[in-house]
Amino acid sequence: MNRTPVLFIHGAWLHALSWESWAERFAGRGFTTFAPGWPGEADTVRETRRRPGTLGEIGLDALTHHYGRIVRSFDNSPVLVGHAVGGLIAQHLIGANLGRAAVAIAPAPVNAVPLTASAARLWTPESGDPASGHELMSLPREQFRHVFANAVGQEESGRLFERYVVPAPRRLFTDLDYEGTVRHPRAFADVGNAARGPLLLVSGQEDRMVPDSVTRAVYRLYGDSTAVSDLKQFADRGHSMVVDSGWRAVADHVLAWLEAHGVHAAPAGQGPKGLGPTPLRRPSS
Repeated sequence: MNRTPVLFIHGAWLHALSWESWAERFAGRGFTTFAPGWPGEADTVRETRRRPGTLGEIGLDALTHHYGRIVRSFDNSPVLVGHAVGGLIAQHLIGANLGRAAVAIAPAPVNAVPLTASAARLWTPESGDPASGHELMSLPREQFRHVFANAVGQEESGRLFERYVVPAPRRLFTDLDYEGTVRHPRAFADVGNAARGPLLLVSGQEDRMVPDSVTRAVYRLYGDSTAVSDLKQFADRGHSMVVDSGWRAVADHVLAWLEAHGVHAAPAGQGPKGLGPTPLRRPSS
């Protein structure tokens, strides 16, 4: 019997390496962990910054299809753990009965739930990266500190920026359209699906990118479903909660929640077909 796989889905402006600590923690509990990057994302942060390749062409449809294909490739249905846009994708997939359970951390809001006006402006950058023909949106170090890692110190914020931050595709923000009226169909989740696996929403009460009030509003959408839908709020935590020094408390809560809902790690077995044993990307240094 195969071990239960866990598929980590990162969000905008972070590299797949951002899940390195989580993958190690979950593997230590017996899960098989996978953190594949977005299409066009290079194996390292440095290379992704230097040569983003086709990353700038990626929109929400391509991202959802990419991770949906990976979910379908597993012999055992995986747990989905997503952050920000990854949390939106995790909700979309679990709502379509893809995945055994889903955890959406500081998720970009689904359906008709709007961001606050101040947060929506953060998701709608005014200019692109001139070197990439305005296809990529960079997050400057100062802005990362202000809106992403605002709940940690300046020194830690700088370390996180250097280790994990990469440009994000402008097309993705167009699909999300948090300041407009037309959102991509993939930005929706079947919140009424009673047959899906359990879902946990996680928010940080100091999050400026996806405010706690927004995640609470998404949580209320699931109120009419008899499927398990839970909300966990972390005080004094910002959008960087999956990578900063407080990540372990969040990860351990997720592990305890999975255990409480009967999602256990099984004996060692094979990984998903065609993906290799350990897709988690590591730095080259």
